[in-house]
Amino acid sequence: MRTLKFVTGNANKLAEVLYGFIFLVSQVILFKVSFNFHVENVNIDLPEYQGKPDEIARLKCLAAAERINGPVIVEDTCLCFNAFGGLPGPYIKWFLKELKPVGLYRLLSGFDDKTAYALCTFAYCDGKGGEVKLFRGRTDGCIVEPRGENYFGWDPCFQPDGYSQTYAEMDRKLKNSLSHRFKALEQLKNFFIAEDS
Repeated sequence: MRTLKFVTGNANKLAEVLYGFIFLVSQVILFKVSFNFHVENVNIDLPEYQGKPDEIARLKCLAAAERINGPVIVEDTCLCFNAFGGLPGPYIKWFLKELKPVGLYRLLSGFDDKTAYALCTFAYCDGKGGEVKLFRGRTDGCIVEPRGENYFGWDPCFQPDGYSQTYAEMDRKLKNSLSHRFKALEQLKNFFIAEDS
């Protein structure tokens, strides 16, 4: 069994990823498909890159692989406002830190277009000098006045298309089944299954 190092210092992100892996692995077991990986968290400081989402994920993954010298996964999440041409995008962490969910909602107060999308990119590299592979998940929705208690980050102000609840109002099972992170994680799982076949 191979060990994958998932690099994050964000406990909530780690919990969602581990929950997603447990669910996906249970599906793998149910369908009797091989999945020979163990996921282990590593908390190391990586540079805060700037650029497009794919660029940032690729650079973070290369930096992590250099430090760990083994199979590594990193994740980068964006919240993109269509009225702002995709911003704050990969810089959402800094916007959220200063503005909180209510401030994100207020940013769009002068715009009719409140649509947005959440984008998650997992980057995987099998070790130092290896090729980086990217796996993306996207959930479309809109920015609303913050609601809900079950959250971290910007969950209270993001309402996925087709739902009347924000991420923060959903139970974990529902949120994870439709989240951008879960969609990207499913692609990553499928890659590992194909690689092991």
